[in-house]
Amino acid sequence: MLVKKLKVMNKSGVHARPAGMIADLTSKYKSDVFFVYRGVRANAKSILNLMMLAIVPDTEVEVEVDGPDASEVFAALEKLFDERFQEENQDT
Repeated sequence: MLVKKLKVMNKSGVHARPAGMIADLTSKYKSDVFFVYRGVRANAKSILNLMMLAIVPDTEVEVEVDGPDASEVFAALEKLFDERFQEENQDT
C-alpha cells in the first residue's frame, strides 16, 4: 500500500464538483483508494463519501492506495490536485 498526503489548494475545498472529479478518476483504476481527513477514512471512488469528509481549502488529506496500478493513481491524483480541480481564477 502507498500512502501520501496531498494539499487542497483550490478556494472551495473538496465540494461536489471536485469530489465528482476524484471519484470519476479513481474509479478508472483497479486499486482501492481511500482518503483520510481528520481521522475519518472514506472510499475515494464514492462522491458521497468524499463530500462527507468536508475537506476545506489549504489543508492536507492523506491518500491510501492499494493495488496493481497504485503509482498511476497517485500520479493522476497529484495532477488533479496541482491543477486545483480545474477551477478558474485560483490564486497561488
